[in-house]
Amino acid sequence: MRVMALVKRILRQIVRDKRTLGLLIFAPILVLTMVHLVFNVEAYTPRVGIVNIPEQMINQLEDDTAEITKYDNIDAAKADLESQSIDGYLSFENGKPAIMLEGSDPSKASAVMKWIQSNLAETGPNTVKPDINYLHGSSEMGQFDYFGPVLLGFFIFFFVFLIAGISFLRERTTGTLERLLASPLRKWEIVVGYVIGFGIFSVIQATIIAVYAIYVLGMLMEGAFIYVLLITLLMAFTALTLGTLLSAFANNELQMMQFIPIIVIPQIFFSGLFNLETMTNWLSWIGPITPLYYAADALREIMVRGSGWSDIYLDVLILIGFSLLFMSLNILALRKYRKI
Repeated sequence: MRVMALVKRILRQIVRDKRTLGLLIFAPILVLTMVHLVFNVEAYTPRVGIVNIPEQMINQLEDDTAEITKYDNIDAAKADLESQSIDGYLSFENGKPAIMLEGSDPSKASAVMKWIQSNLAETGPNTVKPDINYLHGSSEMGQFDYFGPVLLGFFIFFFVFLIAGISFLRERTTGTLERLLASPLRKWEIVVGYVIGFGIFSVIQATIIAVYAIYVLGMLMEGAFIYVLLITLLMAFTALTLGTLLSAFANNELQMMQFIPIIVIPQIFFSGLFNLETMTNWLSWIGPITPLYYAADALREIMVRGSGWSDIYLDVLILIGFSLLFMSLNILALRKYRKI
């Protein structure tokens, strides 16, 4: 009887906590739905350019398994390759085939190679083996090198979000925040103070993770490390401000954890870890409203393509914008604890 009494108390506690009850059902359904939508996609269609192709091969190369763009000269094809308008191009120089791949995404490079090689094979068994070159990366570039920047940004975001949110929640549940609100400190001063305080440790954490991934694990690094450090720090501050914001709507650590499948997990699906071009069109709007989307894009530009400031400044500004937005919402959220 005593055991049943305890069981009834626990069941009543769960039923009364509508957020926990809802997430027990809603969160798994949400994650499973995203997995279904991400993996239930069509095969990637490579975008291939052709330059100076013999006339007798033109008809053979035009099929539905690739998007083909014809160029009159190499320079035009290279320009589109650098802008990622095409994944690679096939050209003939002195009658010998040559392949130039964009190379930053091994899966796209593989799709282009498979398509070109299958078409060249159809031209006859005596076809000369083509020269293969890469704009970024190389034939030795692995999936870890391509996915690494996304995972680097995700892990920094996840752990900073979790630690900052729970730490700020404890400040509130232990009464520390209420005492600060009763002091002459303004709300914005409290928010800035907490952000800087937690931010110092976030900076240390982000730096250590970035150094370890690049210099210990050997993650591909083509650009300047200072830019990687800048993006990881901005990612940490964005996660920090978002975590402290959402902690205002949680009453305990369990409720703070409940934000993870709603706020954090969906971002990994739309950050570039999976090919966004093969996803359902109506899902395409989700990525651009998440911070990890821009952090992953910037990290991949720096680490895989060796890009500089001119290619990442927009991502930097957007991440700063996210941080400022979350800080402003933090200040507004404090009004529920103190009216000025």
